[in-house]
Amino acid sequence: MSARPVQRRLRGAALVAALAASVGFAAPAVAVPPGPNGEAPRPSTATGASVPAPAVTGPVARTSPVGDAARGYPFLASDVDLAKAGYVEEEYFISGQATRYNANGTTNATVTSTGHPYSTRIVVRRPTAPAKFNGIVIAEWTNVSNSWDQEVDWFQTHEHLIQQGYVWVGVSAQRVGLHSATGLKLWSPSRYGALDVTANNTITDDSLSYDVFSQAVKAVRSPAGLDPLGSLAAPEYVIATGHSQSAGRLRTYANSVQPLSNILDAFILHGGGGVMRTDLPTPIFRINSEGDISFGIANAARAADSPTFRNWEVAGASHGDWKLITDYGPLRKRDQGTYPGGYPGEPQTCTLPSLSRIPQHMVQNALTDHTFRWVAYGIQPPSAPVITTATPAGGAITRDSYGLAQGGIRLSQQEAAIRINSGTNSGGGFCALDGSSLPMTDAQLATLYPTVQSYVDKVVATTLSNAAKGYIVKDFTRDPAWYTDIRDLVNDYGTRIDAATGTRLKASAAQAEAYGTAGDKYTAIFFLEDVASQATSRLTADPAARDAVLRQARAVIALLQASINNPTSTSTTGTVGGAVPATLALSLGAPASFGAFTPGIDRDYTATTDLTVTSSAGDAALSVSAPGFLTNGAFLLPEPLRIELAKTAWTAPTANEKVVATFKQLVKRTDALRTGSYSKTVTFTLSTTNP
Repeated sequence: MSARPVQRRLRGAALVAALAASVGFAAPAVAVPPGPNGEAPRPSTATGASVPAPAVTGPVARTSPVGDAARGYPFLASDVDLAKAGYVEEEYFISGQATRYNANGTTNATVTSTGHPYSTRIVVRRPTAPAKFNGIVIAEWTNVSNSWDQEVDWFQTHEHLIQQGYVWVGVSAQRVGLHSATGLKLWSPSRYGALDVTANNTITDDSLSYDVFSQAVKAVRSPAGLDPLGSLAAPEYVIATGHSQSAGRLRTYANSVQPLSNILDAFILHGGGGVMRTDLPTPIFRINSEGDISFGIANAARAADSPTFRNWEVAGASHGDWKLITDYGPLRKRDQGTYPGGYPGEPQTCTLPSLSRIPQHMVQNALTDHTFRWVAYGIQPPSAPVITTATPAGGAITRDSYGLAQGGIRLSQQEAAIRINSGTNSGGGFCALDGSSLPMTDAQLATLYPTVQSYVDKVVATTLSNAAKGYIVKDFTRDPAWYTDIRDLVNDYGTRIDAATGTRLKASAAQAEAYGTAGDKYTAIFFLEDVASQATSRLTADPAARDAVLRQARAVIALLQASINNPTSTSTTGTVGGAVPATLALSLGAPASFGAFTPGIDRDYTATTDLTVTSSAGDAALSVSAPGFLTNGAFLLPEPLRIELAKTAWTAPTANEKVVATFKQLVKRTDALRTGSYSKTVTFTLSTTNP
C-alpha cells in the first residue's frame, strides 16, 4: 500500500445547498448489562398479549402531609428518604374490566365470566433518572393478613432494590385490602372511596384478584396510555413477589393463571405457597424461614430443585422477623394507630422474646438478583441445603444443644450465634409466626468465644463462604443490618452500658451505617474503630458487656477489610490483543467554494475545506496534484489556482486528524470573466513508505 488519492472538484460560482433534517424523541433503552460471563440478555417471552391494558390515572396528588388526620396521602407512604436515593414514590389508580377465574392452583384456570368493572391502586417506587433503572420491575402482591395492605417484601429488601436500580410496584388486588373495616376505602374515603374490586358488590370473593394483578402488571409493562414508570424505559422483565398468604395467591396464579396470561417472567414465593407444577416454563424461586418449616407452612411444598424451581431455607429465621417489624412498625402506628406485636418497647405477649433477628433479607436480596440473572441470562441459581428435619417432607427440626436449628442456609448470626434465634414461639396473636430471639448468657458466650478474635474469625469465615456460594450478595457490607445490630446490642444491654457511653456507641454505629451502606468502607471502618475504642476505654467495669460490643464492632471491621481485599474472588493472568490492519484513509469535508467572482475588481479569493487523515503507518505524506487553472468550458482564468495544506507529513500513526486545505484564486480587474461556473478537479494523495 503506497497511496490513497481523493479527487474533489472545486467550483468558483455560487454554491446552493439544501438541508433537510428531522428531530424526534424516543424513550431511552434500558441498558441491561451483559451477564457475568459476557452473556447477552435474553428477550423476555412474557408478552401478556391476552391481558387488556387498564386505564391509568395519576400520579394521585397528595392533598395533606404524610401522617395528617385528613389522610390525603398514600396508605403506608414510605418513610425512606427516597429523594436522597434518587427515587420517587407515586400512587396511581387503574381501572378496567376484569375476568373472573376458577383457579384451583393445580391445573390451568377456566374463565367463569368476563366484563366485571374494577378500580384499584398501585404504588410505584422508582428511580427518577432513566440511567439508574436496571430494567427489572418487582411487582409485589401486597399482603392483607391484617385486613389492610402490607408490603412485606418492600420492607425486607428496599435498601437493596434501591442500590441496584429496581422498580418496585405494590398491587392492591384483594377485596379485604380495600373493602374491610380497616381497608383503604374506609381508611381514607376521600382518596380511596371510589375504588372497588367487587364489581359493585356482586363478587364477594377474590376471584377477580388474578386478572386485576395481571392488568396491573400490564399497566407498567406496556401501558396503553399514561405510563406509571414516567420517563423510564419499558421494563425488560417483571418478577412477581409475595409473602405468606400473598405467596399462596401467587402460587395459584403461577400454576393456573400464568399459563393463560403469560405476563410475568418469574415468581418469588416468600414464606408460603404450596406445591408447584413441574410442567411450566416460568421460573419459581421459593424462600422459607425456619419458622415456615416448623409451623408447617412450607413442608408440603418442599421439592427437588429443577431447571425452573429453586427452594431455599434459612436457619433461625422466622415468618415475621425483627427487620420487618422494626421497619413496618412506625408506619403502622402512623396509619393504623398501633404498633405490631413484638415492636421494641411494646408489651411482650409471647412466651419467649419475639422476633428472630436472623437477617433473612440478606438471603432474599441475593435471591432477587439470582432471579434476575435466571430470566435474563438463563443462569441457574445455586442450590442450597434444606433445614434438617425428622423426615425429608418435614417434621421436627434437628437442633443443637443450644436449640439452634441445623442445616439450611446458615448466616453468621446463626453459625456464630450470640442469640438463640428460632422460627418458633408460642402465645397469642402472631407469636407462633414471629419466632423468638433469646440472648445468650455471659457464660455461654465465654464458652463459645474465649476471645473476641475467635468470634470475629467465625463471622468472617461464614460470611465469605455464604457470599462465595451466592447465598448473600458479594457487596454484603452495604447491608444496614451489620451496623444496626451494634445499636440493638447496646439497647439490649440496657443499664449495663451507661447512658453517655451508649449514646456515643450508637452515634458512631449510625455514622458507620451511613457510610457503609453508601459503599464508603474506609470511613465506616473509622467510625467502627471509635465504637471499639469507646467500648475498650469506658466499659472496663463490665468486661462481658465490653467484649459483647467489641465482638460486633471488630467483626464488621474485619468484614469491611475483607470486602476491600475482595477475598471472595480469585484472579489469574491472561493476555488480550488485537491486530491492526495496514490503513491509509483520506476523506474530504464540505465542498470548497470561492463564491461569486466579480469582474473588473482586483481581489484574491479564498476558500477552505477539511481533509480527515487516518494512518497506521510509521510515516505518511499528504500531497496535492498540480492545481492548474479554473476553467469554464473553453475559458480559463489567467491566474493559476494555489493550494496550501496545513500539514503534509507524519512520523507516527494518526486517526481522524483534521487538516485544513486552503484554496486561493487571484482575479485581476483586467481579467475577462465568462458567465457560468469555473471549476477544477484536484487530487489529494496520502502515501507512505513504511506501512
